[in-house]
Amino acid sequence: MRYTPEEAVNSLEYNSERTHLIIPEYGRHLQKLIDQASAIEDREERNKAAKYIISVMGGLNPHLRDVPDFQHKLWDQLFIMSDFKLDVDSPYPIPSKEMLEQKPDRLAYPQNFPKYRFYGNNIKYMIDVANKWEDGELKSALIMVIANHMKKCFLSWNKDTVKDEVIFKHLLELSGGTIDLLKTEEELSNSSDLMRVNKKQSNKTQFNNNPKQKNNRSNNKNNQNNKNRKS
Repeated sequence: MRYTPEEAVNSLEYNSERTHLIIPEYGRHLQKLIDQASAIEDREERNKAAKYIISVMGGLNPHLRDVPDFQHKLWDQLFIMSDFKLDVDSPYPIPSKEMLEQKPDRLAYPQNFPKYRFYGNNIKYMIDVANKWEDGELKSALIMVIANHMKKCFLSWNKDTVKDEVIFKHLLELSGGTIDLLKTEEELSNSSDLMRVNKKQSNKTQFNNNPKQKNNRSNNKNNQNNKNRKS
């Protein structure tokens, strides 16, 4: 059938006028095949059409066509693209529209103390462990380790020096008022020492991640070995 130019223009289809593609990756022709298969009245012929469509879908990914899990995925996509209107015999459990639209439960934010996020959750876990220990030298040593680590974390984000009293107040708050170092004469490590440790770790990480420095170091080592051989 031949169209006049005017009829050809009037018969053009625009994407804005076409039906919505549920899975656009397969294209509109495959979507039309599924719609035609859904309209077949004979169940046996409908099953044959569904298997043919599955083979076409698998042909788009031939390296995964015979993988069992991938076959299951294709059948699920077939029912999804038919808007769950295709009534055929599937070798796998048929998904439901309700299951597809089901949303997962909202996850709780893991940080319970957003005011002191620079300490991290591990500090809170350590404090909870310290609260369960019996009073003694081991518990006192653990508390001091926690306090020094808190000070190091504080200095990692706040480069200025910090008084021990500030760390002790934060520790008292995070422990629920059970660990109070404000009345003791204990002193934490110097800020300069903790900053020096942080700087060494930062430089070490930066060096390991810099391939140019690694190559320079390797070249210098090779040059030194060559000199030793000549001498």
